Amino acid sequence: MTNTSFLNKIATLLIDNHSDQLSDTVIVLPNKRAKVFLIEAVKNQLSQTVISPEIISIEDFVQHIAGIRSVDAIEQLFEFYEVYLSITPSAQQQSFELFANWAKTLLQDFNEIDRYLLEPSHVLSYLKDIEDIKKWGIEVEDKTQLLENYIDFWKLLPNYYQSLYDHLLAKGIGYQGLIYREAVQNLIHFLNTVPSKQFVFAGFNALNAAEEKIVQELLSVGQAKIYWDADQTFLNDPYHDAGHFLRRFKENWKYYKTHPFEWIVDDFSATKNIQVIGTPKSVGQAKIAGSILEQTIENHPEKSLDKVAVVLGEESLLVPLMYSLPASVGALNITMGYSAKNNPAQILVAKLFKMHTNSLSRNNKGYVLYYKEVLDILTHPLIEPYAKTRELVRLINANNYTFITHQKLLDLNPNPSELFLLLFKKWETGAVPVLETIINLLETLKNNLSNDNEEEKITKAFVFAIFKVINKLITYYSKHQHIDKIETLYAIYKQVIDVAEVSFEGEPLNGLQIMGVLESRVLDFDTVIVTSMNEGKFPAGKSSNSFIPYDVKRELGLPTFKEKDAIYTYHFYHLLQRATNIYLLYNTESEGMDAGEKSRFITQLDVERQPKHTLTQEIYNAVLPDTAYVPMEVPKSAAVMLRLKEIAEQGFSPSALTKYIRNPIDFYFQKILRIREVEEVEESIALNTLGTIIHETLKTLYEPFIGRLISESDLQQCFKQIDVEVLKQFKLVYKEGEIKKGRNLLAFEVAKRNVSNFLKVELESVKKGEQVQIIALEQTYERLLEHPKLPFPVLIKGNVDRIENRDGVIRIIDYKTGKVEKGTVALRSWDDLTLDIKNEKIIQVLAYAYMFEKEAKGVPIEAGIISFKNLKEGFLPFNFKSGKEETKNIEEEILNHYLEQIVLLLSEILDETIPFKEKIN
Repeated sequence: MTNTSFLNKIATLLIDNHSDQLSDTVIVLPNKRAKVFLIEAVKNQLSQTVISPEIISIEDFVQHIAGIRSVDAIEQLFEFYEVYLSITPSAQQQSFELFANWAKTLLQDFNEIDRYLLEPSHVLSYLKDIEDIKKWGIEVEDKTQLLENYIDFWKLLPNYYQSLYDHLLAKGIGYQGLIYREAVQNLIHFLNTVPSKQFVFAGFNALNAAEEKIVQELLSVGQAKIYWDADQTFLNDPYHDAGHFLRRFKENWKYYKTHPFEWIVDDFSATKNIQVIGTPKSVGQAKIAGSILEQTIENHPEKSLDKVAVVLGEESLLVPLMYSLPASVGALNITMGYSAKNNPAQILVAKLFKMHTNSLSRNNKGYVLYYKEVLDILTHPLIEPYAKTRELVRLINANNYTFITHQKLLDLNPNPSELFLLLFKKWETGAVPVLETIINLLETLKNNLSNDNEEEKITKAFVFAIFKVINKLITYYSKHQHIDKIETLYAIYKQVIDVAEVSFEGEPLNGLQIMGVLESRVLDFDTVIVTSMNEGKFPAGKSSNSFIPYDVKRELGLPTFKEKDAIYTYHFYHLLQRATNIYLLYNTESEGMDAGEKSRFITQLDVERQPKHTLTQEIYNAVLPDTAYVPMEVPKSAAVMLRLKEIAEQGFSPSALTKYIRNPIDFYFQKILRIREVEEVEESIALNTLGTIIHETLKTLYEPFIGRLISESDLQQCFKQIDVEVLKQFKLVYKEGEIKKGRNLLAFEVAKRNVSNFLKVELESVKKGEQVQIIALEQTYERLLEHPKLPFPVLIKGNVDRIENRDGVIRIIDYKTGKVEKGTVALRSWDDLTLDIKNEKIIQVLAYAYMFEKEAKGVPIEAGIISFKNLKEGFLPFNFKSGKEETKNIEEEILNHYLEQIVLLLSEILDETIPFKEKIN
């Protein structure tokens, strides 16, 4: 019988030994999943039609004996809260969200106490005594109220337990432990009702005390048989964890004093090819699992993937794995629980809660939504393709809406889709209407997804899982009116989501099997790929979510992390037991979210290697290129040259020239391809926005003085207009952005201060008797540059902030909101003018001088910068230093030198043989 799958052996046994009474035989398996495979195994061995035996999971079987309906973790919490409120004085009652924090752990402890048939009052008063001893040394007068409350909590545990137990029992419902305890008490009565039934227990490993008692009772009265899948390699080794439970049962059960222990097999020692592969991060493991499957299909195209399983040591690997599967995989069967926390539909609902509850908390302003929360929802992958809100997103970004009133949002989207209305329906009427809105939303999302696409089918399962959770919440809220507060709804939702999960049920007999560790029980595969073989993941490690200390658990016979490890060890070795090709994947990273050292199971396989096992270990790393990054290079095609000619005709601005000097690739993207930066909401005023506001304010203030001398009274008048004018410009430039609060209020004050300081400097100079006449403000100038070295004439064109005549000298001024030092506009040599970006301000101001030269009609020209962060220096003119001589006036010689350099730069830009090369800083 070597290497026959365990379920095939059970099928053979049923047909050989129970064929005449199959309909009276009940097969009890560790989980529901194995049922389908067992039926298939029985079918394959039958030649005629027979009535199928009853096949049931152990949980359903125990429930059947007890006659009590099982309730899920969410319902347990709500029922427990009812009990808690009924036995706790109202002054001491906690809100549901506070209660849930400790109640979840307490329910797990109640569950364990019952499953192991311990005396609850003994265990729980034991815990109280431990806490009392801990606090023994504290004098009575030093005991604080907090400490008193803490001790009271432990005193109340037996009362909580008994009240909950009685409450649930009266309703005919229960958690798993309660059902197990009641089943043990009801067993004799149950057996009397089914005297002709024969029970076959198959494929078990660990049993809790209640299960042990039930099985042993059935064995002793001759109504049951039990068949283990015990490999002699583990059973005969007194220290091997995979045989931990089976050895104990074999030695301690009275039944085995007179009956053989069945079955002991020798499959693990058979020939196996084990490959251990380490790779960084979870995604690396998903990719490698995908490529192993691809190779498996290529090497054996005639074989189906029915005998191949991918076992995920960590559920969060499911989504990366889905994206890594080769197209040739075809049919898929996912059977595992997946935490609702990582579910995309849950993330959307959480974002909705965040947006609406935050809006409600801003109730002094009405129903106001924050733009980031709105955009988060509108750009969610379940929403974006269906909500038809692209124009709305554009409007929010373009107009700087930071906080949007509910009405304004509806006005901005005049033809809303049904989906949009459900997302942004006001939440003001209580929890049930809110939950009903979410239900409608989830139904709409479900209808948007098709069943033909595998990916959308999985997304549908995600949506449906949250649909079920919300539906349950509606049921509970309808029953428990006293917690119907919209403010606490999100907190309760978060508690509930913690205990919810997505269950995938696929077509079990067809295609590739993807499963969690527990779902692999009893099943056998030829090829097994196991992921997340790291300590803390596989096995799961020492985490213990319990109020019962480790030493107490050991003393009372409750399972600790050691037993949990033994369970994991059995599952792991059972996966390998009959497999021929085994791939064990682990994360090589020792730091980070999904890190950990290599699993001890891998080391154990290596150290205790069987003679017929070949074990290879390798590390897969991403292929690193020789060079970290190759700078981008774009050759100049005919289309690029055409665009360059177009720019030359329309005008090269000084900033375009300096952009090329800074990085030719940026010039290519912005000027040739005309790719603009993505428009986003500017929550805090950016420096360039602040600069625009100051520029525009000064332009408006000075416009009345164009063409005449400025007087003191003119400037005094300007001071009075600063506040109004800056506010006006803010509204024009910053649109709907918030400017009365926080950093933006500071920016607003900075803008006013900058304008005021500038006017003060101007007033001082006028008081000194300087004659200032404005020639132009924010005006565009242009001049055609023709040169033999250029392939065609180039128009130089730019916007000049201010041109004035000051005491008979024309001054061309460029405003800078940042800090500019004197040295920035000083030049010693013309040779490297266009090679270094530090000269960008010189290139700009001389370009303005060149454009204005003809209009100056021989009047001396100075060109320079006024820096708002360096106003005490006043006007910073361009100056050329040759030896000890310094020239400020821009004469013909200076412009000729300048043009020589600009022509060199332009000839490089316009040379079709020179590609655009990226500069790496």
